[in-house]
Amino acid sequence: MKKQSMVASVVSMALGASLLLGGGALAEPAPVSVGLIAPMSGIYARYGQVMRMGAEMGVKDINDQGGIKALGGAKLKLIVVDSGDSTEKAKSAAERMVADYPGLVAATGAYLSSFTLAATEVTERAELPMLTLSYSDLITSRGFKYVFQTSAPAGKQAEIALPSILDLAQQASGKRPKTVAIVTDNTAASLSTVKALKDGLLKKNGLELVVDETFTPPLADASSLIQRVRSRRPDLLFFLPTVISDAKLILEKMNETNVKVPVISFGIAIAEPEVLNTVSPALLNGVMSAVGNWGAKGQEALIQRMKTEYKEPWMTQNAISTYGDMWIMKAALERAGKADREAVGQAMHTLDEGPSRYFPGGEIKFDEAGHRIGATLTVIQWQDGVPVTVFPQEQAVAQPIWPGK
Repeated sequence: MKKQSMVASVVSMALGASLLLGGGALAEPAPVSVGLIAPMSGIYARYGQVMRMGAEMGVKDINDQGGIKALGGAKLKLIVVDSGDSTEKAKSAAERMVADYPGLVAATGAYLSSFTLAATEVTERAELPMLTLSYSDLITSRGFKYVFQTSAPAGKQAEIALPSILDLAQQASGKRPKTVAIVTDNTAASLSTVKALKDGLLKKNGLELVVDETFTPPLADASSLIQRVRSRRPDLLFFLPTVISDAKLILEKMNETNVKVPVISFGIAIAEPEVLNTVSPALLNGVMSAVGNWGAKGQEALIQRMKTEYKEPWMTQNAISTYGDMWIMKAALERAGKADREAVGQAMHTLDEGPSRYFPGGEIKFDEAGHRIGATLTVIQWQDGVPVTVFPQEQAVAQPIWPGK
């Protein structure tokens, strides 16, 4: 009897240890790995670092609020992979990511559209759901099942932004622009926007293209580009850089040569804090840009955290979008009920989370191609040394002004 009692005691102790250590009610659920692939080195590192800030904030908030409830409160674990500063490096980084982290259930990235196009070729084969703010229309036109674009594609952004900007010019200056210059780099998102403009949007809106220039970043000298703009005297300059140094160089050369043309950009290079290192707030005042996302009304607490925790003067699209991406991943995991990338991908296709909180316009819902339904854009404008949201009206923190008025 004593022997039987001893055996029973040992079995009871083993079962108790199993409950504590092996997955019983008291065990801590395993963390769920989500990825960020973005440039952490090279000329685009600044953008990737800001993307990381937003992702870290999102992961922290989700974990602090109880983690993934459908998985017993499992915490998110952020895996950051450096995409480097070229399409070749981005593709290699994506290959490393899927090989080194087989437990990843979803990822976001990869900043430049050309990087995203390369990286998603890899993630699609691995059936890894990939969220991206990248603008290129090509991203969601390849029939992929695991790519989800939270921004309005570049062509759609131009379609939304152009009439709004022209109406603003008419209202503010009393004169509707008739001629336009385009100065663009040759990255995928910029070229997608320019293609949409030239394929009918300019004509539809009564604009004549009088200067059409494309350059490869980084730009060494802007003299010849600005001389062409100066000689043709357009009513508007559409300027599409993706490198901060190019934005600085163009604006400085315009100031140096006294070229007074309202500047409308697409993308955030012209609105990065570093621009203020060499370009005065007075010169920037009134410069606008159409971007996929930006810190806006209703996000004041997040913007303040960027200032206090990361010493960032404002919240760019890269931070607010990766923050929002973490919440999309959480919603998909809650719907999937398991940390499985295929299940998470299927869940993203069936998400219906209502109006978007962290992206302009539309809903947290994706169509079959992976477009976020109803996605619009944000128009920001430099005012008194800060780029602020002026469109959409419901998210605006300031009224727009017309340059030169």
